[in-house]
Amino acid sequence: MKIAPSTQLLLFIFLVLSMPVLGQHSVNITPLGDQVMPGISKERIQKIDGMLEETISSNQVPGLVAMIVKDGKIVYQAAKGFADVPSGNEMEMDQIFRIASQSKAITSTAVMMLWEEGKFSLDDPISKFIPEFAQPQVLTNFRYGDTTYSSRPASREIRIRDLLTHTSGLGYGVIDGDERFKMIYNKAGIVDLFTTKPVKISDNIKKLAKLPLHHDPGSQYTYSLGLDVLGYFIEIVSGMPFDQFLKTRIFDPLGMSDTGFYLSDSQGERLVTVHRKVDGEWEAYPITFYDTDYPKKGAKTFFSGGAGLSSTALDYAKFLQMYLNGGTYNGVRLLSPTTIKTIMSNQVGDLLGNGGKDYGLAFGLVDQQGVAKGGIGSLGTFDWGGYFNTQYFADPVTNTIGILMKQTQGGTGDQSGWKFRQMVFSAIE
Repeated sequence: MKIAPSTQLLLFIFLVLSMPVLGQHSVNITPLGDQVMPGISKERIQKIDGMLEETISSNQVPGLVAMIVKDGKIVYQAAKGFADVPSGNEMEMDQIFRIASQSKAITSTAVMMLWEEGKFSLDDPISKFIPEFAQPQVLTNFRYGDTTYSSRPASREIRIRDLLTHTSGLGYGVIDGDERFKMIYNKAGIVDLFTTKPVKISDNIKKLAKLPLHHDPGSQYTYSLGLDVLGYFIEIVSGMPFDQFLKTRIFDPLGMSDTGFYLSDSQGERLVTVHRKVDGEWEAYPITFYDTDYPKKGAKTFFSGGAGLSSTALDYAKFLQMYLNGGTYNGVRLLSPTTIKTIMSNQVGDLLGNGGKDYGLAFGLVDQQGVAKGGIGSLGTFDWGGYFNTQYFADPVTNTIGILMKQTQGGTGDQSGWKFRQMVFSAIE
């Protein structure tokens, strides 16, 4: 059938208008200034501020930094309390925080940037790149008396996707929920989180590869050192030191000038002290199995992809805005929109149970049940937090980012985390 020229023109216009324009919603984060607060209640923002003031005055935390971004505009930001109680240094907006497990999303982003270049398939075995992981074993029996154990061959190899989704069977050593793995990892000398010692991730991961797994790869969700393995994997695939890859490919393009594994002397002055509460008073957290000053002292050679980065609220907001923008920020595209859809898709089936959350490629995801529960965001809101009491969430439906950063260890009675998130979404109009 022959189509008239006028009909052809109308069809062409329809197709063009129907096509998504990549980056059409790409915005850089800017202060609101004197503009009217877009899509969010000023009165309810004031209630959030009051809640955070109460958090400080009731001694739940010594200090905090909070930021809310709506449609690329900073509609709320506040620094409250103290960055260091012993010295009396007050908290400022440009304070630097140890973001711990918030590092995982950044490492995952780096992995997916290399994936977009065709360097590997997500279902490639990691042993293809790190041979030490060949023929993995699963723990079967363990002797507490001498920490010896027996194992059986795993049902299959660990895949790159397993490492991104905490389904590899690897554990997390000193913070593992299974005492047996704490003992096994400690005996092997595995660095779980942070160190000031002259350790390199290559040495650490090669030792880790020889240890038994919790379970067969892909069969369960066990929070693990998988993203640390992928930090070393990035070095192998890219041919660059992991820290330099993140700096040149992510931090510099996004303008994240205060994000990295280790800090300069001037940046170190802005690092918030990790506090603990003792008899109702705040004091600096002592050196335990790690030194909390690791970002600014020691050998500075260990690049933990799962827990090692430090950052500011603004820097991390830029990273999250890149995702809300569909992969672009500051005029630079880091990821394609289709890749982001993959990252933000449930990758673990029902392995997390019925908690209202799914898990993508290193992000927690709000599912329909979570929406019904209320207070945690729209369908597809992505989030995570960090070991030292930091958290973030980003809602792609309302284009809202929330960041709340503190630095504490141990029980403090802090209730601000869930309150902040619930009140932010209640403020959206």
